[in-house]
Amino acid sequence: MDTFSDLAFFILLVKRGSLAGAAQQLGLTPSAASKRLAALEARLGVRLLNRTTRRLSVTPEGEAYLDQGGRILAELEELEQGLGGSRVAPRGLLRVNATLGFGRRHIAPAVGDFLQAYPDVEIQLQLTDRALNLAEEGFDVGILVGDLPDARLNARKLAPNRRLLCAAPAYLARHGEPASPRALQQHRCIVIRESETAYGTWHLQAAGRQETVKVRGTAATNDGEVAVNWALQGHGILLRSEWEVAPLLRSGRLRQVLPEWSAPPADIYAVYLSRDKLSARVRAFVDFMAEHFGGYDTAADYHGW
Repeated sequence: MDTFSDLAFFILLVKRGSLAGAAQQLGLTPSAASKRLAALEARLGVRLLNRTTRRLSVTPEGEAYLDQGGRILAELEELEQGLGGSRVAPRGLLRVNATLGFGRRHIAPAVGDFLQAYPDVEIQLQLTDRALNLAEEGFDVGILVGDLPDARLNARKLAPNRRLLCAAPAYLARHGEPASPRALQQHRCIVIRESETAYGTWHLQAAGRQETVKVRGTAATNDGEVAVNWALQGHGILLRSEWEVAPLLRSGRLRQVLPEWSAPPADIYAVYLSRDKLSARVRAFVDFMAEHFGGYDTAADYHGW
């Protein structure tokens, strides 16, 4: 096999996460894929992957081969696309990660539209309860809500997203509305435990002012959808992303609380590794998502979402 073919094989192997998956993609038997990997490692004189019965993990040498080799293949793809002009269409496997709630509601339908527009691209969409390390997990693109975790990632903002305080009208009728952020301490609040953020601590801002409030309540969860359902049942005040609560605010099932106050924004981003920045399929996917979400404007007061 030639060097470029070996590079493409190794990158596909990491993205698939298994010899069997790569073999299926290439039309090989798992045994043939294993022998090809062994031959590649023998030629280079280093181990590229640690293999167990359950998973593959990239060695430091494998990571260097993946990173630098990926750049070389991306540059080659750019060259060919430049020479071929519009005749070169995005094709091949694209692995995408997104968080559970946002992924189900917004990314999955958009991926369906993308597949119709680019029939030569195969997409594997994995939804998780947290953002994954793209390099370690072999993903091409991640869709993130909130702060970017890694400065090495290329990122493109897809849509703005505020985090708003809201509650069911029934809760507010029973307990009244807080007049200030500090008054939230006298209310039942629904707390979501996410990532490593301080549990039950809400950072709010309005017109240049900032308040940090420690809240409590009788209901806490690590799942945003559960928290929203509890809010609808009247169990307390919730701080949640506009993408999730906007339809409920429009319908009146939830009401915004302290509307002049909000948490720091948790905007929506597409992120990808620097080695993939020139990939035709990654570029087409990110451009498609940016156009898809281009009309989502929080200035429209819930109507963007």
